[in-house]
Amino acid sequence: MDLQKHAQPADTAPRPADLRASDADRDRVADILRDALAEGRLTAEEHAERVEGVLHTKTVGELDVYIRDLPAAHERPAAPAYASVHRPLPGSLPADADTSVVAVFSSAVRRGRWRAGRRVHAFAVFGSVEIDLSEAVFEYQQVVIKAVSVFGDVQIRVPENVSLRGTGGSVLGNFEVSTLDSVQSDAPVIYVDGWSVLGNVEARPRRGRFVADILDRVQGTLDKADRKLRKHLDR
Repeated sequence: MDLQKHAQPADTAPRPADLRASDADRDRVADILRDALAEGRLTAEEHAERVEGVLHTKTVGELDVYIRDLPAAHERPAAPAYASVHRPLPGSLPADADTSVVAVFSSAVRRGRWRAGRRVHAFAVFGSVEIDLSEAVFEYQQVVIKAVSVFGDVQIRVPENVSLRGTGGSVLGNFEVSTLDSVQSDAPVIYVDGWSVLGNVEARPRRGRFVADILDRVQGTLDKADRKLRKHLDR
């Protein structure tokens, strides 16, 4: 029995193609199929059949079967969009805030469907401020939030599909920004600048929330592909 044990191969790690596929893997393949439909590489029937197969795949190797004859499957992945995103230069944004949320010995909240301008100010002095951008409308790609807390608390929540950066500090307090890097080239970039004195400033994503405007643009691409397909079939 000992001889048989030593005869077994030491490396039993599964091949990459045998690994279980994740939802993100399926979404990536579905995006390639959607683009192939829009480009006329697939018919509507072929697209529907392949998407149905993708939804029921279990391994990464099974997913590759549905796109191996498409050029996009063999292209090198593009560099992450956030690699080319630069912080706004001094003076490029207005000094005055488009939105100010202030709490002095009180609490203030800004949430729901609201328009986020280029600059947002949040001040909490012996109070609490909550800024929730998970349902906000972003009119500009770059948004700067100045957050100051003195014996107070500033909480900032953003969607998961944006980029989030932070610069600041604290004195006997806490300044914490959970960095996010979006791979979407048109995703908003949110910069949180500020400081806290015996207080707290915190910025992080709200799980399960995404920028609706980006999703609307994706839906618009699908509608365009559908119109193009119908026009082709009506010929």
